[in-house]
Formats: sequence, C-alpha cells, structure tokens
Amino acid sequence: MATDSKPLLELEGVRLTFGKEEVLKGVDLHIAPRERLIVLGQSGGGKSTLLRLILGILKPSGGSVRFKGLEVGRMGRRRLNKMRQKIGMVFQNSALVSSLNVRDNLALPLEELTDKPRNEIDDLIMHKLEMVGMQDARDKMPAELSGGMRKRIALARGIIMDPELILYDEPSAGLDPVTSTLIDQLIISLSEKIGATSIVVTHEMDSAFRIATRMAMLYKGRIIAEDKPEAFRHHSNPVVAQFISGNTEGPLNEDLPENRT
Repeated sequence: MATDSKPLLELEGVRLTFGKEEVLKGVDLHIAPRERLIVLGQSGGGKSTLLRLILGILKPSGGSVRFKGLEVGRMGRRRLNKMRQKIGMVFQNSALVSSLNVRDNLALPLEELTDKPRNEIDDLIMHKLEMVGMQDARDKMPAELSGGMRKRIALARGIIMDPELILYDEPSAGLDPVTSTLIDQLIISLSEKIGATSIVVTHEMDSAFRIATRMAMLYKGRIIAEDKPEAFRHHSNPVVAQFISGNTEGPLNEDLPENRT
C-alpha cells in the first residue's frame, strides 16, 4: 500500500466466531484507493466472510472494520445503506433475479437506494451495459444468457452506482479459460475507468496474477502474507508457496481431513 495514501478500507484485529468456531482470528488489512487486492486462501477459510463483514452483513466478534474512517459494525440501517451506495458487489454465481430481465436486475440497487427517476435509471443502465459490451442484452432474461454473459451483467450491476470500492467473490469461477481472461480484463478496465478500488476473492491463480496490484493470503483465520504479485510467485512462506504452485506436498496437506488425528 502506498504510504502517502490514506486507506479507503481498514481491517484491524478482526475476529469472527460462529458458535464455538473461530473463523477469523485477528485479520489486519489496509487497502489504499485504486488498489486491486487479491485475497487468496483455502475453501471455507473465511475469504467470502471478509466481504460480508465489509458490507456490514455480518458484524465482527472483535476488532474493527472501517470504510473511509467510519466503523461499519456500528452503523445503523440508514448509514449502512448510504455506505453501500459506494460499494459494488459481484457475487460468485452472478446472483441475477431469474424472474427479472437484465434491465430490471440492474435497476434494483438504483431503485432501492436512490430517488433517481426512471429515465435517468435507464440511461445509467445503458451506459454500464455498453461498458461491459452487453448493450444488446437489455431486455433478455437471465436464462437466455451464457455463463460469461451473466458474469458481464453482474459486473455492470456491480458498477451501476459508480462505487468507490468493488468486491468480487470468485468472479471467474466456472468459466472457460478464454472467457475467464476476458472477465479479468474487464475487471481491470472497469476499475481504471471509474477509479474504483477492488478486492477480489479467487482460487484461480492465472486470474489472480493478471488482476492484482497486491495479494494477501488468508490462512487459519489470519493474513499470513501480503505483497506485490511478483513477490508472491517466489514467496518464502511454505504455505503461500504450496498454494501458489498447487504442489501436492507441503504444509497445506496437514489440513486435509484424512491427515487429521
């Protein structure tokens, strides 16, 4: 993170407990404006949970999550909704409402969180669809779209409010390599065009290295490493090295159920 830039988002000592299970055990992250931070980690390790904490869907059991200096966990509904106007979310499964066409899916956040008239909403929708190359899909239903097309629509909805921060949960999951690369390029292009900060949760190493300006590894409830992408390729931490390489031998094997006693 640039030292001369005030963080847009700060997570300090963030803990989260569900019953007796401590999912997060003290996460520290500072994210600067316009960064594209990739968060890596094992399945079920709390990466998507971090995104929910940032959105205020979950409240931390300890520590703090601050967006632009304001404590997210202490916000009431009204202030949360105001904050969420500045945060876009792109879900793993696109999360389009199957009974609504593309136009109405994109209109949802604008209708729920703003007082914009219909004609202004329609203009915004067309502009965002053009940005992702999907202007001809305005009246289509989700069932008429391919997986890659649904991802593009989800990206358009994620930027519909011109957010300062965009959260991506496995944006290229389930896509073929070519479509995945196109989605990665769109994420980079959109973040640059609207000047947004991006946090991307992904297991896809090719995508991670294409997108990232910085990377962080979440392991056993804590951030164990964060650095530039080029440093992650040859990281000295054996957990990071095994995760990046996909090697079948290493400390991550100890976490497999068959190796637990």
